[in-house]
Amino acid sequence: MGFDLAETLRSLKPGKHVGMLERRPDEALSWAADEPPIGGPLFLDTSVYLDVLQGRSPLEVDTLLTYRLCHHSAVCLSELTHAFGRLNPNHPSTKVALETIAATVEDIPEHRLHAPDVTIWGQAGVLAGLLFRMSNLPNGEGHERRFVNDALIFLQARQLCASVLTGNVRDFDFLSQLIPSVRVIFYRASPEQSPP
Repeated sequence: MGFDLAETLRSLKPGKHVGMLERRPDEALSWAADEPPIGGPLFLDTSVYLDVLQGRSPLEVDTLLTYRLCHHSAVCLSELTHAFGRLNPNHPSTKVALETIAATVEDIPEHRLHAPDVTIWGQAGVLAGLLFRMSNLPNGEGHERRFVNDALIFLQARQLCASVLTGNVRDFDFLSQLIPSVRVIFYRASPEQSPP
């Protein structure tokens, strides 16, 4: 399978986007609290896994995860399994953290785990570059790499006709301004609970 750069440039039109993106007001966005439990499929951003694992997911997110069909990205799988190489094996909390992540990864149904294809990878590169240019962020701080992952998840959701569920309000608001046809459902994580 090849990649059609000309078609990608025709559809995304990166040269026509100028200026800077501004975060829209909350009232202009779709929020998990306003979503009915029963509805269309969801495509989960990595923030969802992390907030659920840390007990920070709000009740409305937990409800959506219970009742909606959820699809998963190999991009999120990579972001989760990154911890197995990154965490210090001698740190006292590492073993429990990795066991929790392992259980989460093993819980992902194989038939709902999707890898980006060549076309999505190529489009994500253009979209991430556009997002970086229009965000006016400094070079060399990892934003570009993060934007590629966000763009991959966003474009996979479009391919599956699913809504992205994310706590990453700024980046996915910007992405949905660039491609408004992709529906994004936002939430804000609850403050971490202190152990009793």
